[in-house]
Amino acid sequence: MDWLTDNKIPIGPWAKSVFDWLNRNLGFVFDWIAEAMEGLIDSILWALETPHPFVVVAIFAALTWVLQRSWKTTLLIVLGFFFILNQGYWRETMQSLTLVLSACVVCMGIGVPIGIAAAHRPRLYRAMVPVLDLMQTLPTFVYLIPAIVFFGIGMVPGLIATVIFVLPAPIRLTYLGVASTPTALLEAAQAFGATKRQVLFKVELPSALPQIMAGLNQTIMLSLSMVVIAALVGASGLGVPVIRALNSVNTSLGFESGFVIVVVAIMLDRMLRVKQK
Repeated sequence: MDWLTDNKIPIGPWAKSVFDWLNRNLGFVFDWIAEAMEGLIDSILWALETPHPFVVVAIFAALTWVLQRSWKTTLLIVLGFFFILNQGYWRETMQSLTLVLSACVVCMGIGVPIGIAAAHRPRLYRAMVPVLDLMQTLPTFVYLIPAIVFFGIGMVPGLIATVIFVLPAPIRLTYLGVASTPTALLEAAQAFGATKRQVLFKVELPSALPQIMAGLNQTIMLSLSMVVIAALVGASGLGVPVIRALNSVNTSLGFESGFVIVVVAIMLDRMLRVKQK
């Protein structure tokens, strides 16, 4: 079998050549992206860290009530934040929420329009499926390598790696929602002379809203699952104490910080859960 391994396809060298070319010729583009992402991250982090923690808790509780209309869910959110304060992980939680919310802004801003375009162009979606599958099945640690090459270390490469991993979810669910719009609704809108823009905004998007909200929920959950991996490239947040606990074999710190991540995940899931009609 030596003849086979001696003549292997040079996937690695090809990838390195591509990354080197991109870094050499499109470095200014990555610098612009990094500045934009840093601005987004700094803005969200400022909004979460500047007010008193009780103010942040009140805002999230009010938002939960508006979305769910359930005092039980609202109470769960308040108790979850008080538990985080009790454990002393408020700052780390706000940093992780910043990463999650930044990923949501980027993923939904990119994923929803792409999902709409794919729903209107079946050939485009068929061409995109292998790429979306690759983005979700490629080991997430692999994303960190080009992220470090192009963006250095810190929150930005963690955000970029998170976006690459999470982006297929809003694309797929938006596509599913728009493509599943009942034919009767489309025919009725067209019969009344609605334009394509009116059909999109008054028929297709309202019909697809549950799937789009489910895509937002999945975006948040998948982004939160990346906080530990993002910490490996210098991203702040709840992943840092987990990595520290792993390096020092500190069981207490590991379970403490890990349980806080679980609490945050439960809170966000209950807060944005789509109600079944």
